[in-house]
Amino acid sequence: MNALLKEKLSLLPDKPGCYLMKNNEGTIIYVGKAKVLKNRVRSYFTGSHDGKTQRLVSEIVDFEYIVTSSPMEALLLECNLIKQHDPRYNVMLKDDKTYPYIKITNEKHPRLEVTRRVLKDGAKYFGPYANAGAAQQTKKLLDRLYPLRKCKNLPKNVCLYYHMGQCLAPCELEVEQKDYTEIVDQIARFLNGHQAEIKATLEKQMAEAAESLDFERAKELRDQIRDIEAVAQKQKVTFSDNINRDAWGFYTDKGWMSIQVFHVRQGKLIERNVASFPYYGEENEDFISYVTQFYFREHVRPKEVLLPKEAASDGLEEWLGSKVIVPQRGSKKQLVDLATENAQIALQEHFALLSRDEARTIQAVKNLGEIIGMGYPHRIEAFDNSNIQGIDAVSAMVVFRDGKPDKKEYRKYKIKTVEGPDDYGSMKEVIRRRYTRALKENLELPDLIVIDGGKGQISAAVDVLENELGLYIPVCGLAKDDRHRTAQLLVGDPPIPVVLKRDSNEFYLLQRIQDEVHRFAITFHRNTRGKTFFHSELDEIPGIGEKRKKHLLKHFGSVKKMREAGVDEFRNIGIGDKLAREILGYLRKDKQLSESD
Repeated sequence: MNALLKEKLSLLPDKPGCYLMKNNEGTIIYVGKAKVLKNRVRSYFTGSHDGKTQRLVSEIVDFEYIVTSSPMEALLLECNLIKQHDPRYNVMLKDDKTYPYIKITNEKHPRLEVTRRVLKDGAKYFGPYANAGAAQQTKKLLDRLYPLRKCKNLPKNVCLYYHMGQCLAPCELEVEQKDYTEIVDQIARFLNGHQAEIKATLEKQMAEAAESLDFERAKELRDQIRDIEAVAQKQKVTFSDNINRDAWGFYTDKGWMSIQVFHVRQGKLIERNVASFPYYGEENEDFISYVTQFYFREHVRPKEVLLPKEAASDGLEEWLGSKVIVPQRGSKKQLVDLATENAQIALQEHFALLSRDEARTIQAVKNLGEIIGMGYPHRIEAFDNSNIQGIDAVSAMVVFRDGKPDKKEYRKYKIKTVEGPDDYGSMKEVIRRRYTRALKENLELPDLIVIDGGKGQISAAVDVLENELGLYIPVCGLAKDDRHRTAQLLVGDPPIPVVLKRDSNEFYLLQRIQDEVHRFAITFHRNTRGKTFFHSELDEIPGIGEKRKKHLLKHFGSVKKMREAGVDEFRNIGIGDKLAREILGYLRKDKQLSESD
């Protein structure tokens, strides 16, 4: 810990507020809140932490703090600071995901729409829904049941919706406001959980239509009733008091947090949503921060917010304007427990999928070794060349350890001894340089070498390894088809094709290796080529660095005008006479400039 940190830690106050952690570049990497700043901030630099938190602490070289008058103000300030600075370690709070709502617009001729923005515009909002599909399905049903206008802008003539009985045609006909009020009230009752009433009304209308032998109308009503049943079936009744409430639960393991929220509207559990992410602070504080951010981003706030007992929620109720409850028993406690259980299941599923992917990758590496006829290739090194007509030729090496990229072991090579577009010569040079150094410095050798190329490149690599360096490491090549896709695996010397199923995990592993080494080589080549393009005659003059070169070009505009200038003009921009003469002498290819020049 540096002296500045020690001094600032000793000055921390016993007050609530927010703290901003900075790295050596002065970038804010983490924002947190605290009831007592002195205790919370000091805790980062005392005691032991797990790996992920230690990574955060290792980057902290300075911090700022802002004192607030209450924990509630700290909550709000934290939200604004995270939104403003987008800190890297506040991973879970950077998700700007918003949930869809069904909206009845506040217009002379109202209409239904699905939106993710909740505004104070006098409209009625219903939701949230877990996904746009659920919201769109419900809106589609309501569009068939109730004849609100469908067009965003009123057309000049009535459209098909009017003839289908799904619009009152305000574009041509006069519609009384009381008619709209009645329809909007019915839609609101439907979306607030009173589908049974609407269904009963439709059943009565269906019976009347059947009795009057209007079977087409009866069938239409029957289909609408089935649609209502399909929507209602997805909603589980949980309470009889019709209060809107959100029930939250969270679960942490291995440095990850999973959060689940159940949205209960009018006594019905209409949707539930889950998010999983790595977290870097204290779990209860980060959970409350997530909840605060959730409502901070324009979500409709329910009458009640139910939280698990572990969550410390100082100031949340005051800011939300909703009643915050930590239930101890009863149906509300059961709902919070259910949210927590679902959060745990979601996180365990996440880890299980990661484990399965890792096991699949390990098996693919093992199978690849068996196909080639060797043991388990723990370390695989892959090479690829990149150039344009032999210009700025480079090569790159990537390393895969147990089937996963080990980026700290990647290496770049500028081709030094080969001129022109000689792919085989370039491969020989790079293999020679790489493994001569490996032998000299006793570096770890690969179990398998992968060459992004065909028979010629493989033979070039094997020739250097065996005949020059005395290394007998298996080498395989990845030949491509005319669409530049991995086509076949070549093994041995002389190389022979090995049958590999295109849908196998081994083939997928080789594709990943080939794509990664190609990406790395291409990126290096572009960077190298870019620097060459910006090369000028000034780079050859001693005493002219990058900064001075830019200054000269900015003042004169071009090398040609610089060549035509006199010493006085250089003097005007802070360059001495001696250096000015050297520059002009070089540019004019005349080393014996006269004193008058």
